[in-house]
Amino acid sequence: MPHETDQEIETEFLFEARVTLDPVPIEVGATPDGHRAIYVVTGGTFDGPKLRGRVLPAAGADWVRQRPDGAFHLDVRFCLETHDGAVLYLHWNGRFHAAPEDLEYATDQSKADDPAGAHRYYFRTAPQFETGDERYAWLNNIIAVSTSRTGDGGVIHRVFAVK
Repeated sequence: MPHETDQEIETEFLFEARVTLDPVPIEVGATPDGHRAIYVVTGGTFDGPKLRGRVLPAAGADWVRQRPDGAFHLDVRFCLETHDGAVLYLHWNGRFHAAPEDLEYATDQSKADDPAGAHRYYFRTAPQFETGDERYAWLNNIIAVSTSRTGDGGVIHRVFAVK
């Protein structure tokens, strides 16, 4: 007999964020935990059925660490401003990796957006939201996941709430 915990995970699309990054990272270099670089968020937009607005410039960054095995650990923090003036703080961790022959393509943020090419690398995150705005307080209590890709001067995140 199936248990409630055996159910498939369902998601609901929240928005797509197109986040632009400074193309020149702050290079921390080789650390004991891997190579560290910081990509500063320069702006962007987000749009979905319940949320839309802009990515606030200079309000976040992606602290990327390339592990010794070649995979990347992502530590991302930035702010969104909704079309009606609410500020949403996002923070998340994630993973990014590609086969050696696909790594240059996968990390090329300057290429045109290529959704069909995103199968060449793995780029997933788990965003969490914080806001003091009552209209969006429901975001404080959800778990979200994203499928992401590179292109158009940054990264494109498709964010889904886990139901």
